[in-house]
Amino acid sequence: MFGIPAVSHVLPSLEIIRELVARGHRVSYANDPLMAERITATGAEFVPFTSRLPVVDNDWPEDPIAAMGLFLDDAIRALPGLRAHYDADPADVYLYDIASYAARVVAEAQGRPLVQLSPAYVAWRGYEEEVAAPLWQLPGADAYRERFSAWLASSGATTLDMERFSGRPERCLALVPRAMQPRLDDVDTTTVTFVGPCFGDRLGRQEWQRPAGARRVLLISLGSAYTRQAAFYRRCVEAFGGLDGWHVVLGIGRHTDPAELGEVPENVEVHSWLPQLSVLEQADAFVTHAGMGGCSEGLATGTPMIAVPQAVDQFANADRLVELGVARRLDTEEATAERLRAALLELVNDPAVARRSAELRAAAAAEGGTARAADLIEAEVR
Repeated sequence: MFGIPAVSHVLPSLEIIRELVARGHRVSYANDPLMAERITATGAEFVPFTSRLPVVDNDWPEDPIAAMGLFLDDAIRALPGLRAHYDADPADVYLYDIASYAARVVAEAQGRPLVQLSPAYVAWRGYEEEVAAPLWQLPGADAYRERFSAWLASSGATTLDMERFSGRPERCLALVPRAMQPRLDDVDTTTVTFVGPCFGDRLGRQEWQRPAGARRVLLISLGSAYTRQAAFYRRCVEAFGGLDGWHVVLGIGRHTDPAELGEVPENVEVHSWLPQLSVLEQADAFVTHAGMGGCSEGLATGTPMIAVPQAVDQFANADRLVELGVARRLDTEEATAERLRAALLELVNDPAVARRSAELRAAAAAEGGTARAADLIEAEVR
């Protein structure tokens, strides 16, 4: 497995890795040392390379072409060391994250099977014209394409069309609920299989306990990357602190000082890190930034959501949750204490939301998850 050192890209596939190890396969996982502890906990061998992606401070360029260039730079730097490692000890099948370009080069150079594990929605027929084409009109796009193409030509890859190389895998397992996929009917299911969220044993671990006497539980979390939101957290404390019958679990990330929240009522517990799935198993509602990981976890646990999108695909994800009938959307500037509280009470008292949440939870479980993903990977080896 080849990945990048971003929690939102690593967590979705970790249980697949754990399952493959449990089935007796020798699994290695190439990533930055930042992810080593998470990876070795699965039983996989950790293969290090140094990444310069700004995943710790989340200081990404606002220019999308510049941001894309960071992933290309990382692949170019990592490839020689990864080629040396895996040319000496080739794998029977290579797995890779959507941003791990070096993996496809290694697999193609060796003529080995290759399976992408996508933590996000996948491209559909017409995606290049509808979504990608506007990017190629931006300043710097031509130089980026030329650099990518030149690297492919000298790297050992056999797929030399850079758009196909980066956006059209030969085989892909989508680790998201089918319900979150745009233009589902236009996805090429000869190459893409939706296996849904792959949680494995993580879902059943009771790492958080619902307090005695809490009639309802609310989880608030903006994920791992967009957590510098002290003002928003204060509005949440104002909205839900002291709310009758509710216990609030507030995740603020590692970059916000709890002291910035001011006085916190007794019904609110504050965490820099929390076992989100364990909380969601027991929660009645979820305030989320609508990253694909959070959306998948909310759907898989049947938890109604208030979506407060922060960046990139989260705005579209938030709209999709609303379309599915399981969420309300509030943009950050609209998320006053009054509107947050009103959205919560409206959401949890709507029987249609409860019904749709249960339906989508069952649908996500039926996609097969970790066991099905492992079965399909084993089939590629055979």
